[in-house]
Amino acid sequence: MSEIGRREFVKKLTLGASAFFVLRNPKTVWSYQANEKLNLAFVGAGGRGAALIDEFSRLGENIVALCDVDWRMAAGSFQKFPNAKRYQDFRKMLDEMHNQIDGVVVSTADHTHAVISVAAMKLGKHVYCEKPLTYCVYEARVMRKVAQEKKVATQMGNQGMGSNWTRQLIEIIRSGAIGHVREVHLWTDRPIWPQGVDRPKDTPPVPNELNWDLWIGPAPYRPYHPAYHPFNWRGWIDFGTGALGDIGCHAFPLPFLALNLGYPTSVQAISSGHNGETFPRWSIVQYEFPARGDLPPVRLTWYDGGQKPSADLLKDILKGEQIPDNGHLFIGDKGVMFNGRLLPADKFKDYKPPEPTLPRAPQENHYLEWVQACKTGSSTMSNFEFAGLVTEVVLLGNVALLTGEKIEFAPLTMRAKGCPEADKYIRREYRKGWSL
Repeated sequence: MSEIGRREFVKKLTLGASAFFVLRNPKTVWSYQANEKLNLAFVGAGGRGAALIDEFSRLGENIVALCDVDWRMAAGSFQKFPNAKRYQDFRKMLDEMHNQIDGVVVSTADHTHAVISVAAMKLGKHVYCEKPLTYCVYEARVMRKVAQEKKVATQMGNQGMGSNWTRQLIEIIRSGAIGHVREVHLWTDRPIWPQGVDRPKDTPPVPNELNWDLWIGPAPYRPYHPAYHPFNWRGWIDFGTGALGDIGCHAFPLPFLALNLGYPTSVQAISSGHNGETFPRWSIVQYEFPARGDLPPVRLTWYDGGQKPSADLLKDILKGEQIPDNGHLFIGDKGVMFNGRLLPADKFKDYKPPEPTLPRAPQENHYLEWVQACKTGSSTMSNFEFAGLVTEVVLLGNVALLTGEKIEFAPLTMRAKGCPEADKYIRREYRKGWSL
């Protein structure tokens, strides 16, 4: 990194999350007419990919290419869009159709998000990528760098960030309604897939429609088994990012933007333990964030697998109300925000939210926000600069889980102080033939 680049990076670290929610270079030339349709290619055409294809089709964009390593999963999308060209290998698709594609939508398993997205951005294609943005910390850093260099429109698929309600919650906390926040709790009912299980011993035949080698991609090779594909890969360490990666990229942006968070000073975790194959059945991960200007340090605690904040913590807040299976809690010195509600209720009964300061997504539509960014050069809330930062921090929790160590992360060197075991989780080694 050059000295100028290093100084700029350090400046961004100091400014925190707000430094990453910016408009792209206004000198970028955008050649689309207001009513012109985008030509979109999809990598991942079944499951979540099928839903995304429907979303962008409803917006009136052109579906020109569909790519999936498993044509069984993609069959429904192939039938709906018979004029779209079909592929199993995204590299062949980009090679043959790069002059016909404006944007690429990625909804594959976590371990292939980065290789696909980076390849598309290097060709100057706008990219929408499902959460978590990447499989590991290093990949998120590369995604941010390439998106910035190519000045393409980007969006991570954490759809709730497109709602006016979420953006208003950010504004309420920023306004000081609950005072200085020093404590945040986030919890989820995930995982809803197997974790804490061993690798299967049997090796059934690979289905004819599935290219298993392409599905494995940059991960270490192993024989096919339906325990991994099409859905339960989320729990396998080689392919997914567990409950934290899955839901953390939905949950963390709210405190990041509301509290102007950046990198934590430390991350540590307790869990049911892991076997090197799958993530723990449950975990609790604690992040310590430093003071940011006039804002005090923040402790953020994450819970999954049925774990929740203690009843003692919430008894005076909920007044006997049951703790839901998913939620967020911000504890300020003037009140709390619990799943979007300001408490105590009697104190905030006449509260009026501040005037909007954040831009709103058009029609509260996360997908349309990206489409407009592709056409006009406007920004998105979950652009890869911001989403990449959030993803890095979320995945540091997995580094703590998998090493069993307290992680003190140095952003400039991308190393964990005194923990060389963390290196392989911060930056994975790719299988031969794969690279960013």
